[in-house]
Amino acid sequence: MSTEKKLDFKWYVLRTISGKEKKIKDYILQEVAGVGAAEKVPQVVIPVEKRLQIRNGKKVVVESNMMPGYMLLEGKLDPDLISIIRNVPNVIDFLGKENPTPLRESEAKRMLGIVDELTDSAAFATVPFIIGESVKVVDGPFNDFTGVIDEVNEDKKKLRVMVKIFGRKTPLDLNYNQVERIS
Repeated sequence: MSTEKKLDFKWYVLRTISGKEKKIKDYILQEVAGVGAAEKVPQVVIPVEKRLQIRNGKKVVVESNMMPGYMLLEGKLDPDLISIIRNVPNVIDFLGKENPTPLRESEAKRMLGIVDELTDSAAFATVPFIIGESVKVVDGPFNDFTGVIDEVNEDKKKLRVMVKIFGRKTPLDLNYNQVERIS
């Protein structure tokens, strides 16, 4: 694809029914390809964030939608293509309704930069722990010990947990992903 053609593409925001974004994306790509206009809509992006969670003592990467109910669509839209996309089930409308408003280049780069950054990094879940909260150690030599949070360092994602070992309170410095809340 030449640079001249690439300059014609703009990014648009599409409002959708929340929770249906993946189906809508597939359907849009299918519909556009069906009318022979796949080259006019090269990308449909669902902004997702990957987080690391601990479930049953195992680390699991979980994807969550960054902007539920919204999708980004790159394309060179004409009235026919706009009509086709609007008529996809569960699509509400474009931002700008009658005249879809493209994002400014700086906005699009910022949005896509955030999406790329979150996709590339297997970021740890930001689990706000509270001092005095009871937790169970799920990783390391003190696995299955329970204790109380004495100190939280959000910058380093570390906790100081006081556990009882042989009847004495002992401090343990642990990462967020080494503990789980006791419900």
